[in-house]
Amino acid sequence: MSLRFRQLQAFHAIMETGTVTGAASVLGISQPGISNLLAQLEREARLPLFKRNKGRLLPTPEAELLYREVDTVVRGLDHVAQAVTDLQNKHPGQLQVAAPHLLSFGFMPREIARFAKSRPNLSVSFQSQYSSKIQEWVISGLFEIGIVEMPILHDTLNYQVFQFETLATFPEGSPLAEYDVLTPDILEKEPFIVMGPEHQTHRRTRDIFQASGHMWRTKIHTHLSENLLSFVKQGMGVAMIDPFTVTFDGESGYQTRPFRPSVMLDLAIITAKGRPLSMIAQEFLAQLTPSIASYATHSDTGAAAS
Repeated sequence: MSLRFRQLQAFHAIMETGTVTGAASVLGISQPGISNLLAQLEREARLPLFKRNKGRLLPTPEAELLYREVDTVVRGLDHVAQAVTDLQNKHPGQLQVAAPHLLSFGFMPREIARFAKSRPNLSVSFQSQYSSKIQEWVISGLFEIGIVEMPILHDTLNYQVFQFETLATFPEGSPLAEYDVLTPDILEKEPFIVMGPEHQTHRRTRDIFQASGHMWRTKIHTHLSENLLSFVKQGMGVAMIDPFTVTFDGESGYQTRPFRPSVMLDLAIITAKGRPLSMIAQEFLAQLTPSIASYATHSDTGAAAS
């Protein structure tokens, strides 16, 4: 089997954009060129990677597995290409940081903009992704600094943990606004919009309701904090939402109250063990740490257990 990088790059672009047209736009080549590269890859791999349905490409389970392996490789070479460009343009350095989605629509853009204000020639590589993938990226050297949701999955990471109190968020005009603090007994009959069952806020909210002897009524399951808030605005129920999402949301349509006992969200700033940080990364970390700590109720420094 002789796989070529351009084939993997075309496959990766299709998975990222969802269409041949999107992949062609990203890579700057023709749609027939993308289709040809995909056909070559399927022949070489001897695997069906997509099902064609009314002009749409639907990834097969094999494609999903291959994407997980290809993702880091493709991004790594893109990272190398950017580094070469920076050297050619005599950039003094590149800030390389990744964060989960909940920090990517307000907090991180603000922090990066504040950092870049006194560094007009700064090059920035920022990516939003799920926490498990961010940990892989930091270990592999694609990014120097990552922010992730706990737990830490690898013993090759240094980390500092921050705990954040989530807020009970409900539609504007709800009778719940009459209360200064919300509790399981008050919210027992309310429909909840929640993260998946493996998410830490899901488990912790469930445990609090079970310990109190009150029923927890989950109605909608989703995977992003922005989705939680959007459903709340539509009057679909109550959600426990992190302080970043509600702080940086510029729209109305919802209200918040403290919830007791508190439902905590644990985030960590991570770097790779044994790999010294660049000067740019050290300076950004010095800014980032107190800034994220200003939203936290507690922090702790450690190293991942093996």
